[in-house]
Amino acid sequence: MRTALTRDVSPAMHLCELSHLARTPIDHDRALAQHAAYEQCLMELGCHVHRLPSDATMPDAVFIEDTAVVVDELGVITRPGAKSRRAETEAVTAALGRYRSLASIEAPGTVDGGDVLRVGRTFFVGDSTRSNRDGIAQLGELLAPYDYRVVPVVTRDCLHLKTAATVAGPGIVVLNPAWVDRALFGHVEVIEVDSTEPFAGNVLQIGDVTICGAEYTRTNRRLEAAGVAVRTVDMSEFAKAEGGVTCCSVIFETSGKLGA
Repeated sequence: MRTALTRDVSPAMHLCELSHLARTPIDHDRALAQHAAYEQCLMELGCHVHRLPSDATMPDAVFIEDTAVVVDELGVITRPGAKSRRAETEAVTAALGRYRSLASIEAPGTVDGGDVLRVGRTFFVGDSTRSNRDGIAQLGELLAPYDYRVVPVVTRDCLHLKTAATVAGPGIVVLNPAWVDRALFGHVEVIEVDSTEPFAGNVLQIGDVTICGAEYTRTNRRLEAAGVAVRTVDMSEFAKAEGGVTCCSVIFETSGKLGA
């Protein structure tokens, strides 16, 4: 069984943290509908959705990906780079503890899950304004006993590494070359986003299907031409908050007996 942790949209989402985009109005009702459709898509792709409640004091909590990194052997509770987001981890710790033994990133380290990109047994981690070298080193120490490797990655002009690059399919990475060096992924096939769709490098592979933002039609066609089974969802309200399709879930394998 595959489980997806999600979190309801905060009524204060319009007060979200922003680093690279100008603030524009967010339609809360539309965001709720888009989030519901996103969760429905996850369920149709075989995920058990474990939804946490929203919190009016946590505008960014819907972007639950940033609060945890999960492997088969362990769940790592992160320490988000934005101070305003650190309270989000309490509820995630309680929920994830039903499925995994837990460890945590400690101060002064910071890690956002959106900076953590797994390719095989290697974790590329963005050295960004949200994840620092101390946090990346801690993550490496926590995962090393399980034969995972952690590699710091420099990003440019984007919030997280997974804003710039994600796994689109077996042996395939989709990326924006303006934001991350494609040479990092020389051992896999790299598909560049269309230049008119800079945020199209954020996709979410679940099994044999890859969820992509519906608005990125040109890049999606490139992925389909490479044999990727694309399924689109509209996440346009979340894009206004610098979010994408990976940001709203933490997905991991479960036995089906835990966390019921």
